[in-house]
Amino acid sequence: MLQLRSLLQCRYSLCFNPRFSHVAVSASLLCSEGAISSVSDNISVVEQKSKPPVELTEPALIRLKKERDPEKLFELFKANAQNRLVVENKYAFEDTVSRLAGAGKYHYIEELLEQQKSLTQGRREGFIIRVMMLYGMAGMTKQALGTFYDMHLYGCKRTVKSLNAALKVLAQTRDLAAISSFIREVPVKYEIQLDIISVNIVIGALCGMDIIDKAYMVLLEMERLGVRADVVTYTTLISASYKNGQWVIANGLWNRMLWKGCHPNIFTFNARIQFLVSRSRAWDANDLLMLMECVGIRPDEVTYNLVIKGFCKADNLDMAKRVYSAFLGRGYKPNVRIYQTMVHYLCEVGEFNLAYTMCKDCMKKNWSLNVDTVGRLIEGLKNCGNPHKARQVLMLAERRHPPFPRIKLDAFRSILGTS
Repeated sequence: MLQLRSLLQCRYSLCFNPRFSHVAVSASLLCSEGAISSVSDNISVVEQKSKPPVELTEPALIRLKKERDPEKLFELFKANAQNRLVVENKYAFEDTVSRLAGAGKYHYIEELLEQQKSLTQGRREGFIIRVMMLYGMAGMTKQALGTFYDMHLYGCKRTVKSLNAALKVLAQTRDLAAISSFIREVPVKYEIQLDIISVNIVIGALCGMDIIDKAYMVLLEMERLGVRADVVTYTTLISASYKNGQWVIANGLWNRMLWKGCHPNIFTFNARIQFLVSRSRAWDANDLLMLMECVGIRPDEVTYNLVIKGFCKADNLDMAKRVYSAFLGRGYKPNVRIYQTMVHYLCEVGEFNLAYTMCKDCMKKNWSLNVDTVGRLIEGLKNCGNPHKARQVLMLAERRHPPFPRIKLDAFRSILGTS
């Protein structure tokens, strides 16, 4: 632990000027016979400054939000194609495309987005990137790539940002050959240099399909070519290795990351803590939580929930309650996962009064605990001589929105002998 602490105090800089060979990365990809999945959520594709969303106060935006008929929604959005309050609000755009896709109206999506590309905003790369990502969200990969290839027709210059957006959409197809071809041909054709984000998209995709060995080969190849891996690169590989039970590789990657002067972030720590908890090493997970604070990384709700769950699984509920108290003492507010963990394990050991207090706090916020946990709490409160508290839990369950299944509510009532 002292060695890890000293390593974490090394000076770290993310400043670098990456130069990357697309041909080499393509060759690494072709070594795999697997397919590529969607990129991990924690990898950013487009690094651009986003404008604050326009508040949904204008009539057109309100009508779009309320409209449920796909046909009328399409006509309403089309009629407001040049209304900047509509088209510049990415949330309204995403919501419209999502609902049309859910209704299977892909031809409407294409008509709306193609109309947008022909307008003034189509000359901005950021807007074209949004169009590509909207096509990708709807599963319309061909149209997304066509938008990238046709950017010059709208007077919009391509950069690595739009290339990365197209690469992310393509990665969702899980077509290794198509991605290899894209990386091999497109940067040369348009004279665009791939960057670390491009590499992270590829590594994330490979890890998503559990092709971790090939992802590691990409890491080695990019470092050979002078591209420095960042914390996203290592976190993606470490997390995937732990999830696949390859803890020796994950630990080696962790040490390699520190040796290279790259500091772990909250996501890296959480991945390691999750692994320790899964191996019933709650005390080691707790040590790592304290180490985070020592190196200036503030643990989040996920961190605390993992450590609390680790002690609960180890039948050390007293320590779990101490961690929970420390969590509250540092100004955190419990989320539904922490409530669920605490209530479930408190019921396991028969501490129904404390479980009742936490359940009540949770359900008053209209958060949903596991239905079986609620049933066990009601039964436990009744059996330990607290039918009033049991009826309070039942009342909160009946008021919940969206409601619990009727069959479950009937089961709760039968426990208390009510109808």
